[in-house]
Amino acid sequence: MFEPVPDQVGGSLVLSALCGALPLITMFVLLGGLKMRAWLAGLISLGVALVVAVALFEMPVDDAILSSAQGALFSGFFPIMWIVINAVFVYNLTVHTGHFDVLRRAFSKVSDDQRIQALIIAFSFGALLEALAGFGTPVAITVVMLMAMGFKPVKAAAVALIANTAPVAYGAMASPINALSTQTGFDVDTLGAMVGRQTPILAVVVPLILVFVVDGKRGLRQTWIPALLCGVSFGIAQFVASNYISVPLADIVASLFSAVVIVGLLRVWQPSEKIRAESLVGAGSGPGAEAHEVRDSSSEIFKAFLPYAIIIVIFVIVSIPAVKDALAHRPFTLSGTDYTPTVVFPGLGDVAGAQGGIKFDWFPAAGTMLLLSGIITAICLRIRLGAVAAIYRDTYRQLATAIVTVMAVLGLAYVMNFSGQTGSIGAWLAGAGSAFAILSPILGWLGVAVTGSDTSSNALFGLLQVTTAKEAGLDQVLMAASNSSGGVLGKMVSPQNLAIAAAAVGMAGKEGEIFRKVFGWSIAMLAFMCVLVALQSTPVLGWMVP
Repeated sequence: MFEPVPDQVGGSLVLSALCGALPLITMFVLLGGLKMRAWLAGLISLGVALVVAVALFEMPVDDAILSSAQGALFSGFFPIMWIVINAVFVYNLTVHTGHFDVLRRAFSKVSDDQRIQALIIAFSFGALLEALAGFGTPVAITVVMLMAMGFKPVKAAAVALIANTAPVAYGAMASPINALSTQTGFDVDTLGAMVGRQTPILAVVVPLILVFVVDGKRGLRQTWIPALLCGVSFGIAQFVASNYISVPLADIVASLFSAVVIVGLLRVWQPSEKIRAESLVGAGSGPGAEAHEVRDSSSEIFKAFLPYAIIIVIFVIVSIPAVKDALAHRPFTLSGTDYTPTVVFPGLGDVAGAQGGIKFDWFPAAGTMLLLSGIITAICLRIRLGAVAAIYRDTYRQLATAIVTVMAVLGLAYVMNFSGQTGSIGAWLAGAGSAFAILSPILGWLGVAVTGSDTSSNALFGLLQVTTAKEAGLDQVLMAASNSSGGVLGKMVSPQNLAIAAAAVGMAGKEGEIFRKVFGWSIAMLAFMCVLVALQSTPVLGWMVP
């Protein structure tokens, strides 16, 4: 049985921690310093992790390779990228049929005030896109929509990036929470509930920041009512859904509820002064004008919203305990025996903390349900079978680098965890004692700022957070959740998201200008999250921990 100890390298805890951190340092330098592409940086860092595991932590070569394979295949690709691929597939279907443009025009007709549009499109609809796809999709899509409404490029990018915070922890049908659960051993519902007692508080503040970014103090003064209602309604819905309904549905419920609240408010209230595209870009016939000239039928608008309605209905149905249990067992059960395929990694049974076999529950998985939603959507929108197959193939091509990146990062995480690298870092950090509660969100923020993904950050630091919490006498669920909650605030400053936003607004190469617009907000909200987590680790707010 291979079982590393914290001071594995030279009998020194400090030296072991420094050696264990080499793969992470490599990734940070390659991504942040050398600005290498994420997929390549991930593969190189995985190679470093394997070398460190074998040469310094004395892990058997076959165990190291099998650990990376297990992480890449049965955490990276399935279930995480399996969710993302099929979510983006559904979105691509709507683009193919032109119904996404209908959706954009429908939003523009709700209000021609850019401050309200920022709330509906960037915050509420962006949260829905984050729930379904994540991994930069909301930024890429909402930036284009905001530009079409007449937003200036830098402002559109800043608004989209700042809005993409509160929903990130539950993005891609709660992929970050799934990754955190895989790494820490805590179940998804417990972790999702704890995150649901942190990020909803951020959600109250974000819409207020958005209207300030769009129109300064005047925007805050004139539209604080819809901004506050938007944030409060989203926060309440996210809390209720994550704690009492379904963790994967948390953002879907919250985004739709906040949008309904805003639309309902606009029926009885309007800002005293409207800030239209003409006021900001000086062109009444600018990009936003097209949305007012095209009249879509009720049938077309219904079809535009239909894919998202199908997804919601399917996930609500499969969240019913009886249905969930039937999906998990009946397709593979014969005479009371469960025949769900189990994948065995030879040798991993000889590694402390590793599973000898993995249950391959593909049928009830969120990604499979999204694929089913896509198939039903294609049937309802009458898309030809050949076109559907081509769209699905192109979706894989579109996400090829993201697939490699996530698989590499998860492979790296498993090697670090099973070889003892993560444990050494955690044992060293535990020296901070109760003060680690303040550092916990910062670690998550750093992980997302570098990797661009809350899922990847949770995979990298999830076990580290739990290990350190145990050593420091802190609540392990709280520290694990704080990694994800702190991580969401690093999303807006990650090189990948900045590159996506810059490319979408035609400012490739000028990411620094957008970075300066959002960095201060990222740090301010991170400081708030650090204080919140610190208080939750004490009797002051300890009652918030489930």
